[in-house]
Amino acid sequence: MKDINSLIKRILKFRDERDWKQFHNPKDVAISLVLEASEVMEHFQWKSEKEIAEYVSTNKSEIGEELADVLYWVLLMSHDLNIDVLEALDKKITKNESKYPIEKAKGKHTKYNKL
Repeated sequence: MKDINSLIKRILKFRDERDWKQFHNPKDVAISLVLEASEVMEHFQWKSEKEIAEYVSTNKSEIGEELADVLYWVLLMSHDLNIDVLEALDKKITKNESKYPIEKAKGKHTKYNKL
């Protein structure tokens, strides 16, 4: 797996070579992130579990491209807002471990405030 900082540098180079930073305010980047996440969901919409399993086996590349688009916007936004996304993820996992203790949450999909 590539280093996250090298990916961010490549994203910034791509953006800056095209003079697109002027369009990348937090609102529009957030909208782009959600739109790309919606494109991930389209791959699974209306499919049964069996159809999804078959679809994934033959469409990994297309799904991967959509996931890459989501990651692109996450990394760009985290850079522009000066947020260390890996540190934020680490803190969020720690927070979720507290909210969803194994002894209460294992095997359940219940929200933390209902456990």
